[in-house]
Amino acid sequence: MVEIILLAMVFLFVGLRLWSVLGRRTGHEQPIAKPVEGQAQPAPMARRVPDVQPSPAPVADSIIEPRAHEGIRAIIEADPHFDAARFVEGAQAAYQMVLEAFWRGDEEELRRLADDSVADAFAQAIADRKAAGHVLDNRLVAIERAVIERARLDGQMASITVRFDADIAAVTRDSQGNVVAGSTSDAIPTHDVWTFSRHVRAEDPNWVLIETDEAA
Repeated sequence: MVEIILLAMVFLFVGLRLWSVLGRRTGHEQPIAKPVEGQAQPAPMARRVPDVQPSPAPVADSIIEPRAHEGIRAIIEADPHFDAARFVEGAQAAYQMVLEAFWRGDEEELRRLADDSVADAFAQAIADRKAAGHVLDNRLVAIERAVIERARLDGQMASITVRFDADIAAVTRDSQGNVVAGSTSDAIPTHDVWTFSRHVRAEDPNWVLIETDEAA
């Protein structure tokens, strides 16, 4: 008799525990009721298309000179995917790639990154350097600042001028490896303005270097 009462109490306890876990709704369950066959279902809510198109992304003032704002806005209107911050990051990478290609005399790489006139100027400088028997042992220490100075859109062609303030360790050696000019320990501050161009409808996202100059 005592065993029957104990078993009954155990079954009652287990049943209460199961109900406490499975029987209560927490508010996170999926509905389990199925629609009655033939019952009209509410129509899906139509997605409202905004009447006004979103405005272009705000311009990052810290990397753009005020005189370049109008040109940047025109480029963004022509190419909504244009991002000034990403462009400046890419321009800094291109700056390093072009300098290093020039220093090691890689004309093929230079023609990939620059237009014909700039690549030809680099090629002539490389030829003059070789004729003098000189080798450049330069190193880009740091780009201290990169800022968009000018920007314009001519038809579908965009052009952006970037000023680079950088520190470069510049050493020129002769054919025997002797230092002819420069220092291996001192970095020289340099200030360049480079202009990049791209057709805003081109499938190729890369910008091409079309002009190089020293900053005033």
